[in-house]
Amino acid sequence: MGTRAVSWLPWLILLFITASVSATPSKKIPRLGVLRGSSLSVLEGSSSLRTVSVNLSENFQTFFYPQTLDHFNYRPESYTTFQHRYMVNFNYWGGARSAAQIFVYLGEESDLDKDINSIGFLVDNGARFGALLVYIEHRYYGKSNPFGSMQKSLQNASRRGYFNSGQALADYAEVIINLKKNLSADSSPVIVVGGSYGGLLAAWFRLKYPHVALGALASSAPILYFDDITPQDGYYSLVTKDFRDFSESCYNTIKDSWAEIDKAAAEANGLLNLSKKFRTCKPLESASQLKDYLETMYSIAAQYDRPPMYPVTVVCNGIDGGLQGTDILDRIFSGIVASRGNKSCYDMGQSSFPSETEEGWNWQVCSELVIPIGRGSNDTMFPAAPFDFKEYADSCKYSYGVTPRPHWITSYYGGHNIKLILKRFGSNIIFSNGLRDPYSSGGVLEDISHSIIAVHTPRGSHCLDILPSTEDDPNWLVLQRNVEIEIIHGWLLKYYEDLLQSN
Repeated sequence: MGTRAVSWLPWLILLFITASVSATPSKKIPRLGVLRGSSLSVLEGSSSLRTVSVNLSENFQTFFYPQTLDHFNYRPESYTTFQHRYMVNFNYWGGARSAAQIFVYLGEESDLDKDINSIGFLVDNGARFGALLVYIEHRYYGKSNPFGSMQKSLQNASRRGYFNSGQALADYAEVIINLKKNLSADSSPVIVVGGSYGGLLAAWFRLKYPHVALGALASSAPILYFDDITPQDGYYSLVTKDFRDFSESCYNTIKDSWAEIDKAAAEANGLLNLSKKFRTCKPLESASQLKDYLETMYSIAAQYDRPPMYPVTVVCNGIDGGLQGTDILDRIFSGIVASRGNKSCYDMGQSSFPSETEEGWNWQVCSELVIPIGRGSNDTMFPAAPFDFKEYADSCKYSYGVTPRPHWITSYYGGHNIKLILKRFGSNIIFSNGLRDPYSSGGVLEDISHSIIAVHTPRGSHCLDILPSTEDDPNWLVLQRNVEIEIIHGWLLKYYEDLLQSN
């Protein structure tokens, strides 16, 4: 079966910010996440974010499972339990007697309440498949924090040590096995779904727990962006391509602006003048503060460039229109106004994501999720910023007293020679990507076997395929989802055939 390349499709997700040694590590790695967070964009609240307006959580019942703190050790404290939240929608389920399937969303680095209303793939297809719908929260996020809050959990090394992907996958297995037992649904097949970091978890779960999950849909999972499998500049090369494809003049203006910012900052009262020109809420302390803000804005625009209001289009139309003036920096400011709205001031230091997510992600990228993203001097529209592991490790050491383990992900889950390896033992995984997503540079874009399938769309964005469907979805997006549904349907048919033969 050839690679599922769906023609047409729009755009992207995640984010990056540069950093000094004392800065938080997450500012070196674009944050994985299905949604863009609260980035203060003029697009906020619009359908470009593609979230549903109804409260889907009303159809879900909330449960808590007494989850084991440490699945992999046998010290007394390992047996401590915490309340692990998951939600279930029984409305569509065909029941245990018919061995009706179970769709499970594996939570990522966010509160489960956001996932319920933002992840539409399960709800959109629940009735079609007669499926039980289950959403499981990731440990340490939302209401599934073993120590009460993220702040308390990160206070000491012992508590932080239980916060990793391996423990999270074991959590998911425990919840699913227990739920099936309680429902007498031992024969019901499970399909796991995840996006971004959750997409990594979905693929890894299928590989680590094939006896629990029949298959996995891993949306926008950069599974090859570890341990230098993917070139470091892959991410920013695609951000650059997205802007350049839309407007050569916009691309050139952005590329030339960095030197102009440095030049303006070096003049007498330069930072003060830049603060006035860019209407910052607080006076700029350095030119890098403004450049970080702009890098983040461009990356977010590319990552979340979704229909109907494409953020890259909005930013570039602002820059090319130059409503605030005609010189380079005036045009750049016009891009900010177009993207963020015409505000009295712009906060250069405001985070795009909830504090809990930022705090948790900082730890995760400082321990195991080391994604080496960098860029050279001439290969993108951004200033050179090669990934420096020593600087990165020093930052983590400063923040947490530990050094990242850059080879652990590939040691534990694999990644090198993935096509050769997975072809021999893996099965039933969909790796879906949009080729305009910067993180698709680290995704699986070719079929590995007849059942480990790459579904990608040239105009697609990060995790767009698992967001709620709308009547206005373009044809290429509808087609992508239908291809994924067809593949999952095939897995289930084969399972039920085998189940009948075994009885």
